[in-house]
Amino acid sequence: MIRLEEIDRVFEVGDQRVHALNDINLHVEPGEYLSIMGPSGSGKSTLLNVLGLLDRPTSGHYFLSGSDVTSLSEDALARTRRSDIGFVFQFFHLVPRLTAAENIELPLMLDGIAPAERKPRVDEVLDALDIRDRAHHRPDQLSGGQRQRVAIARATIMKPAILLADEPTGNLDQASGKEVIDTLERLNASGITLLIVTHDQQLGDRARRYVKMVDGCIVTDQTRG
Repeated sequence: MIRLEEIDRVFEVGDQRVHALNDINLHVEPGEYLSIMGPSGSGKSTLLNVLGLLDRPTSGHYFLSGSDVTSLSEDALARTRRSDIGFVFQFFHLVPRLTAAENIELPLMLDGIAPAERKPRVDEVLDALDIRDRAHHRPDQLSGGQRQRVAIARATIMKPAILLADEPTGNLDQASGKEVIDTLERLNASGITLLIVTHDQQLGDRARRYVKMVDGCIVTDQTRG
């Protein structure tokens, strides 16, 4: 599903060139559960941005479902992100003035899906993530765990094949964090490919495959039995 070949990402910082990613080779099969770990500045978030088509590599090739997406146009990248990739962030990124249901519905609206089709799909994910009773609440009326579940519902409403989570429990208490991880793991068990970037070793150890990054390089890539 995902294949990165000799990916570099170089940033110009003043008169210096910073290699955020250095010769990254990575192959992820459909349905895998992968954690990406490493110290601050190791390149984890840059890698996630490349995988999510939010950033282009400086060199190398990214194959997604067999197609080289490295040089797609911005419009084509946006369409691929919308249809194939879901994002879950540490700080939720919900629209404050919209209710939970309206936040979840937003990707369907942007994709031009008719209202008659949108409502049952929103209802389905509200039920699946056990937040139907919060459907008409705005984000400031929700707990952190509820906000993250709304964000997960929004990320999966288009039925993406891949879910990318960047520190998904980093802004939550322990109990809420466990609920969120249980939710993400249920989605993975249903067939979604799950990649989680985290500083939390305990969370990283839950994944069946563990990748460690240092200074823009992958130094460990192991699958647990």
